[in-house]
Amino acid sequence: MRGRGNVGSEKRVSTRWILILCISSFGLGMLFTNRLWVTPEPGGHFISRRRQEQELQIISEDCTTKRKLGQDKDIMGEVTKTHEAIQSLDKTIATLQMELAASRSSQQIGVDGSPSITTATQQQRQKAFFVMGINTAFSSRKRRDSVRATWMPQGEKLQQLEREKGIVIRFMIGHSATSNSILDRAIDSEEAQHNDFLRLEHVEGYHELSAKTKTFFSTAVAKWDADFYIKVDDDVHVNLGMLAATLAKHRSKPRVYIGCMKSGPVLSQKSVKYHEPEYWKFGEEGNKYFRHATGQIYAISKDLATYISINQ
Repeated sequence: MRGRGNVGSEKRVSTRWILILCISSFGLGMLFTNRLWVTPEPGGHFISRRRQEQELQIISEDCTTKRKLGQDKDIMGEVTKTHEAIQSLDKTIATLQMELAASRSSQQIGVDGSPSITTATQQQRQKAFFVMGINTAFSSRKRRDSVRATWMPQGEKLQQLEREKGIVIRFMIGHSATSNSILDRAIDSEEAQHNDFLRLEHVEGYHELSAKTKTFFSTAVAKWDADFYIKVDDDVHVNLGMLAATLAKHRSKPRVYIGCMKSGPVLSQKSVKYHEPEYWKFGEEGNKYFRHATGQIYAISKDLATYISINQ
């Protein structure tokens, strides 16, 4: 009897432990299963999330870059439009100024091209074939003496040329910035000796040559009623006979402009020599100037000189 009871007890104990062991194994299995399957899952999500964030960042940066490029293009477009509008306005103003100048000239220049000068002024103006202004400077005494010694008549011969041929020749010069300076007095002394200067209301300076030329034409038109007005530099030696014969062929033509014609690029860059501040008046960048005479010598007819005088 005792032996059987022990055997049954051992069986019951073994069954209980087996049950506990199974439950423990199941629990451990679930625990290890969570560690093996649940733990990697957040890592996968983390990697996936990082990748999505990087992609979103790339897309966002790309959109931002495109937006900035678009904004830059818009700004440059507005700047270009504004620049074009300003140029268009400037061209319109310049056109209106030219039309106004032409209207003023047409009122003061007759049908035959003769300036409409008052009777008192007309009586003072001397008739001439052409008036030549030799552009000179205070420091150019040697050049003037060279001209006098070669092709320009002196003294009575100069006066005779004016009376008989209607050819007037004068050195044109303004005055210094200082009133009654030693430079001005030197010209006064030279004028007393040769009587061949035309004094201009102009302050001498290399960068004012265009203004000086306009002043010469205006002064000459007011003093002489000539068919042509000529500007020449003091380092040019002129064949007067050939010049007179050439001009005589064009005496009856209106708006005559004669010289060594040339053209060249309009320089819009500020850093280069001979920069053209109003380059836009000559068309788009890279265009050339209209054909014009070199500055050494050229002639214009009465109507053109009068136009310059009125609208200088």
